[in-house]
Amino acid sequence: MPFREKVLALDGALRRCGAWVVSGETILAGREADGERGQAAHLSAMARDVLAATGLTAGDLGLIAVTVGPGSFTGIRAALALAHGLALGAGVPVVGVTLGEALAESVEDHLGRELWVATDSRRGRVFLERGQKAEAFPVDLLPVPDGPVAIAGDQAMAVAVQLAAKGYDIMLTDARVPDGIAITRAAVKRQAGGLSERCALPLYIDAPEVRLPAAGYRPPPLP
Repeated sequence: MPFREKVLALDGALRRCGAWVVSGETILAGREADGERGQAAHLSAMARDVLAATGLTAGDLGLIAVTVGPGSFTGIRAALALAHGLALGAGVPVVGVTLGEALAESVEDHLGRELWVATDSRRGRVFLERGQKAEAFPVDLLPVPDGPVAIAGDQAMAVAVQLAAKGYDIMLTDARVPDGIAITRAAVKRQAGGLSERCALPLYIDAPEVRLPAAGYRPPPLP
């Protein structure tokens, strides 16, 4: 049954980030931005815009739904910080979902196949969600399927090509990135107990990249 209250859905885990106001199975307003870097900086403005477009404030929401990863460190942090800040100020619950959980809501029927969700790790590998597991693999060193597999995600094509070339039974779905409705469906399902419990915290697979400043460390302050 569709959630009857208004939901703000946020996604900053992929190259494309987005904010949507959802009511039931309808997107009332949505904004999306694509790019390699920096798009997550626009997420708060997009959330502001979609709320303004619907005449709502955060206090009018019944739920804030947000993707927790796997994906971009910066994007995940930006989306979660925004979600928790709005939720705290407005006194509404925030529910986190993985990209795999959200994309599973976009696949109408995978014919009883195990669903693999493959997304870009930006390190020459893919993040692969299978059931409750989320791992990173080189695209040419993927795990062996236990049986027929359906594949979703922005790296679904690359994974499907590799597995099909080895003779595995593959179904390529058309679910690439989650929209506000898919994120909302997964969040409502989690809130109702249909998905295992998960705190709205980042799902990190790789260790963060740390780069030293080009000029080296700053000198210690003078006494």
